[in-house]
Amino acid sequence: MRFVRAIPVVLAAFILGAPGGVEAGEGALGWFSGDWYLTVGATGMVAPNFEGGKKYLLSASPIISLGKAGPAARFTSRNDNISLGLIDDGGLRAGLTGKLLFSRDGDDADELKGLDPVRWGGEAGGFFEFYPLDWLRARAELRHGIRAHSGFVADIAADAFYDVTPDIRVSGGPRVSFASSDYFDAYYGVNAEEAIASGLSRYRPGGGVKSAGLGGAVTWKVTEPMTASLFGEYSRLMGPAADSSLVKERGSRDQFMIGVSTTYRFDFSM
Repeated sequence: MRFVRAIPVVLAAFILGAPGGVEAGEGALGWFSGDWYLTVGATGMVAPNFEGGKKYLLSASPIISLGKAGPAARFTSRNDNISLGLIDDGGLRAGLTGKLLFSRDGDDADELKGLDPVRWGGEAGGFFEFYPLDWLRARAELRHGIRAHSGFVADIAADAFYDVTPDIRVSGGPRVSFASSDYFDAYYGVNAEEAIASGLSRYRPGGGVKSAGLGGAVTWKVTEPMTASLFGEYSRLMGPAADSSLVKERGSRDQFMIGVSTTYRFDFSM
């Protein structure tokens, strides 16, 4: 897990050292003065009933992104979690990120009966994204669990994108996730008491690669501030997630997702 522990150092270096970073600006509000944007939206999708499950259901999640207005973003993805850009010069963006986590217990799926519930909570951390090529964006996020779990999760994605028309864009690329043992223990671990109550084999996970896969989307620019998207993703659970008795005995390593999303951007000044 040296890679996961190294990401905060890299993010801090960019946030503190990059031009246009968090510095005292002009005006009464300092750095907060200026033009800002808030993008809000929602996603509806068909996905596994729990992470690692083999049954599918319809669910929804919010989309939120906040940052200082700068050069127009070349690319955004529904995979991007709630973000606050502290650095944004068009070719490079970095800042804070967060993710909402919903509770999980035996009422959500019969496969989870007997396992300790996972409380609702969230994850908070940082992100960094850049463009190695004009048509390719790479993004990394590192988040620490709040309430739901006490581990680290790192997501890395690369998306190639192409504008079929001025209003329609296709995109896609690989994704890979890593997590620490505390995360895997909350979602995939089975202790002695849980093994007796659930009938699953006892399992104590370590840390490592969580999943790898591919995702793609078709995005339509409905109006200047509004977009709509159709997307699909596949991920293959790996490492401690794939080795869990919950996945081996009652779930599936193969995770599919398909859905639609829409966003609207609000511009304002401070």
